[in-house]
Amino acid sequence: MLDELEWQTRRDRINKKLEALKPAWNIIKYNVKLDTTTLDCCAVEEYPTANGPADYALFVKGKLLGIIEAKRVKVGPYNVLEQAKRYSKGAFGGPGKWGGYRVPFLYATNGEVIWYLDIRNEKNISRQISNFHTADALEEFLENDRANGLEWLANNPVDIESIRPYQKDAIYAIEDAIMKGKRAMLVAMATGTGKTFLTVSQIYRLLESKAARRILFLVDRRALAAQAVREFSTFVTPHKNKFDQEYEVYSQRFRREDIDDDKPFDPNVLPNSYLTSPQVSHTFVYVSTIQRMTINLFGWENAFPQDRSDPDYEDDAGKIDIPIHAFDVIIADECHRGYTAKETAIWRQVLDHFDAIKIGLTATPALHTLSLFKEVVYRYTTEEAILAGWLVDYEAVKIKSNVRMNGVFLNQGEHVGVIDTTTGVETYDQLEDEREFPTGEIEVKITAPESNRKIIKEIAKYACKHEEETGRFPKILIFAVNDLPHTSHADQIVRICREEFGKGDDFVQKITGSPTVDRPLQKIREFRNRPKPRIVVTVDMLSTGVDIPSLEFIVFMRPVKSRILWVQMLGRGTRKCDTINKEKFTIFDCFDGTLIEYFRNTTDFEVQLPEKEPISIHQVIENIYQNIDRDYFVKVLVKRLHRIDRTMSGDAREKFARYILDGDIGKFAGELPEKIKNDFTNTMNLLRDKDLQDLLVNYERAKRAFLVGYEVGDDVSSEVMIRIGSDYQIPEDYLDSFARFIRENTEHIEAIRILLERPKEWKTEALADLRKKLSRNNFPEKELQKAHKLVHNKALADIISMVKHAAKEEEPIYTAQERVNRAMERITTGKSFNEEQMKWLGLIREHLIENLTIGMEDFEYVPVFERHGGKGKANKVFNNELESLIAEINYAIAA
Repeated sequence: MLDELEWQTRRDRINKKLEALKPAWNIIKYNVKLDTTTLDCCAVEEYPTANGPADYALFVKGKLLGIIEAKRVKVGPYNVLEQAKRYSKGAFGGPGKWGGYRVPFLYATNGEVIWYLDIRNEKNISRQISNFHTADALEEFLENDRANGLEWLANNPVDIESIRPYQKDAIYAIEDAIMKGKRAMLVAMATGTGKTFLTVSQIYRLLESKAARRILFLVDRRALAAQAVREFSTFVTPHKNKFDQEYEVYSQRFRREDIDDDKPFDPNVLPNSYLTSPQVSHTFVYVSTIQRMTINLFGWENAFPQDRSDPDYEDDAGKIDIPIHAFDVIIADECHRGYTAKETAIWRQVLDHFDAIKIGLTATPALHTLSLFKEVVYRYTTEEAILAGWLVDYEAVKIKSNVRMNGVFLNQGEHVGVIDTTTGVETYDQLEDEREFPTGEIEVKITAPESNRKIIKEIAKYACKHEEETGRFPKILIFAVNDLPHTSHADQIVRICREEFGKGDDFVQKITGSPTVDRPLQKIREFRNRPKPRIVVTVDMLSTGVDIPSLEFIVFMRPVKSRILWVQMLGRGTRKCDTINKEKFTIFDCFDGTLIEYFRNTTDFEVQLPEKEPISIHQVIENIYQNIDRDYFVKVLVKRLHRIDRTMSGDAREKFARYILDGDIGKFAGELPEKIKNDFTNTMNLLRDKDLQDLLVNYERAKRAFLVGYEVGDDVSSEVMIRIGSDYQIPEDYLDSFARFIRENTEHIEAIRILLERPKEWKTEALADLRKKLSRNNFPEKELQKAHKLVHNKALADIISMVKHAAKEEEPIYTAQERVNRAMERITTGKSFNEEQMKWLGLIREHLIENLTIGMEDFEYVPVFERHGGKGKANKVFNNELESLIAEINYAIAA
């Protein structure tokens, strides 16, 4: 293959790709008698231009719309686009003129890799595509200039009923990225903050503006596709119509069990012709599962493994020919769920097939999602949503267990049960020698029933207290270690809960992917919608994609190592539930709080372990007044006020109205940080009012609602769902990922390139950009320092060292102080400085330890320099050579 000549590449690779399209390009040789005005869907070889012959000239309905520059397969085609540009400028005819270019659509290829550029807008950037465009696509591109659509987006503010402020911000961020020419982006929003509504709103604006006409909404489960279609059907447009009254909404076929309730639901199935033969006149949304689209594109053999017992089995799907321009925009929901390399590869294949703008939605950005969607353009965290009152607050309880923390030690002579893991038969034995089982082997190689029972008894104390305080027993979700045949930890927990709570079998249920669980989907619906079960034991099945708003206790009896899985598990509890006046949920960490500590700085959950006695609201207010960690206690007070707003009665609201406008505690909570900042005295006088503080503690709670639904029916069914794979990252793997990120992005992130290749250009802007880019890509400086401490036993490694070491392993790792000392020694060695200059160098040194770079502007605005005379004084001290000294210092720091 490496010896393949260009004519062979054209014959065996490029021609075959062009001829395989539908409709196929007709490949013909140029001759002087050729009348190009009659050509349609023709690729003319060796077409003459003033700058030499083009390898292929693409004619559609007599118009020269495209040029292909071909190279043999061993040549990288990226820079070859420059030749195609030359031929475009030298063309003797064309459909228009764009800054000297006559032909708008340019390609460069080696028969395997294809690069494409639309030269009509000078800001357009070339991009790699998976195949050539069809003649129909080029005709559509020529007629459809997106500039008007983008202008509409820029000039029309979001005007959508019931949209939340952060959803509006997300839409503006997405549209700003699109207007800047970005074609891949990620939106990270906390679980429960309305990603689907955001998506429908965004899609509506893209269609309304005509910036896009055909949009694909990809989800990973058919039930989620059904939910999305229903969201479109209920969405109210600015014209007061339903979405599907203005634009076509299509989906795949659904089963009865995919639908979550009995409300009328009549989705439209997408005709295959909309996929295989896209038309300019088509304006629609298609909601599809990733599995179905994979089968459509690549066939069953290249899709996710499935059998007919899988609830998402796509029995009516098959491979069809879908051109790369079938969609203008693709939005992928919950794209974090590509856990394994194979699953991620399938997502990538599907997304890469289409030449479209790609938008990913996730609650938990990970490396594999960032690799698909490049960068996070908008982020809305759990903590932000709680402070704003969109999600409920949470508290943590740590349960200490010696068995969970230290493992099990068996002495010689102890009696044990021995389980035959094939049959489940138990025999009894007396140990002839001592044995030790570390914590990782608990519930894998050995179980300690008394430990499990004592943990459940401890949880029961909190559940009973909750029932006394609220009048309802909390819905509890317990994550067990496993559900293996004959040694199931989940089964043991179910048995213990039934015995300890004594409220019957239906009160406690197991919901896992095990064949021993009858109708798991129905059980999930019962857990969500009915009084029983109140306690559910699971392993993975309810960790993601299942909404149980009334859930109030989440118990971790299994260790968790995946950041993504941890956040998804916690996300089960954050949703508001007005029907029960839910004010918070509680996390039980059965590993002495170590799970919470492990994930404290790696997620957007700011979980704080409580003191033995929660601090009173009076003390919270007093701490704010006395300026004791004011920012933190303002957040605490905002959260508590939101809890009160969710649980108070109408009479309580009237009493609060004596102090707060309309008694609107929720609105007051949202405005409180600004009130404290801008009107501290009056706000604190109000908050410190003893009668108001008494009301904040003893307000009347809303009564529990009670309805009797005499004619409410139910029609449910279920199929087994199996969850496959998880993501685990230990510190070593995290640093490996970081090293891979640095190596792969040296050419894309200028700050990295400066550090590694051009250290003389190191300056404040480069450092700021580096920190920003690393943080956006899940490599914040603090987390990198933590990993370096654990792996390399180097505390407080500086960011320059971490980047250099990632790029080249032999590079030493310094702290900021060590790096600065080394740089300053290099600056001063062999030179003489007077006493005043040394004094200034000492000030510069202290500044560098904190900042790792220095600029001329720092001498004007940094207080320590300003106090000593600022830039003018410093420049004079160094004989008007301050600027060159700064450049030398920055170089020494970065070198």
